[in-house]
Amino acid sequence: MKLLQTIAGRQHSLLRAIGRRYFAASPEEYAKRNYANNVSEYNTVISSLTFQRRNYLLRNVYDDMMLDGVKPERDTFHSLIIGTMKGANLQDAFFFRDEMKAMGMVPDASLYNFLISTCGKCKNSQQAIRVFEEMKRYEVRPSGQTYICLLNACASAGRVDQVYAIVRDMTAAGLGLNKFCYAGLIAAHKNKTPTTDDTASKIIELVEQSKGWSSVEASRSNAENVMMGISEEELYILPTAEYVHRRGGFLIFPLTVYHVAFHAFADFRNVQATKTLLEMLQKDGKDPDVFILIQVMRCYLHSGDIDSGLKIFEDYMNSGKPPISELYITLAEGAMMGILPGECNLLWRH
Repeated sequence: MKLLQTIAGRQHSLLRAIGRRYFAASPEEYAKRNYANNVSEYNTVISSLTFQRRNYLLRNVYDDMMLDGVKPERDTFHSLIIGTMKGANLQDAFFFRDEMKAMGMVPDASLYNFLISTCGKCKNSQQAIRVFEEMKRYEVRPSGQTYICLLNACASAGRVDQVYAIVRDMTAAGLGLNKFCYAGLIAAHKNKTPTTDDTASKIIELVEQSKGWSSVEASRSNAENVMMGISEEELYILPTAEYVHRRGGFLIFPLTVYHVAFHAFADFRNVQATKTLLEMLQKDGKDPDVFILIQVMRCYLHSGDIDSGLKIFEDYMNSGKPPISELYITLAEGAMMGILPGECNLLWRH
């Protein structure tokens, strides 16, 4: 017992010493250790970490903020939740939401959109619906963007029934379907398990139906999303999200529905459906962009048709357009899937 008391006593003495040393620091030493002194500086740190994709540090920054006695503003919570959305960290997103509410701040429509999108990135459609229901309880009016976030969140989990229910709600509210809604419908069929025999035909039918959407119905990024560097593709969890800032014809934005459809068929390794989409694109008088070419290559290569995949690559390289690293990566991955040495050796020739 005395031994335990001695150890405990030494432990408390050590903690007291550490505490005294920390609080006895001079203002100059404290300033050197501290990376932010007020809410504006903390907001800058949060934005910087989000830009650097170091989203896992946001909770630590918030804890430091509390220890320093700095009270977060509404903009602070927006930045924190945007960061967790980009990092697909659902637990931290709801922690920051709860902290915000505890300080008497009710989330607005934009913040709820970010929360719903985070649920979608984590494929948690039930939680996304609960967020939407909470939004209505707090009498926060959902925007058209909110419905599209919810639609695509449910689509990411393959919940076709929920997606069509949201479409009915949108129609009842007088909202038209734009390209992002059709992209969500396609994603829902693609992610549904198990896949049915008519999945490909349903996707092709949706691509055809999408041609009737009007540019007047198109959703517009609000000012906050633009300022925070959030594209609609990222907010709606589209496969093109990481390429939106690429130049040189990598993405042709009016082809959003085609992008999602080609991506789905590449994952399915459905060569016939991919050829059908290429024919539809040609009939529309449009050329495939680089993203579509990558998906066509993936489909051929992952189906074992190395020659057709290689031809897509060579046709692009012979067109005089600038080389794209993703095309080389796609070719390399496809060749390695073939296992045969001859198929892998084609990389050395290019």
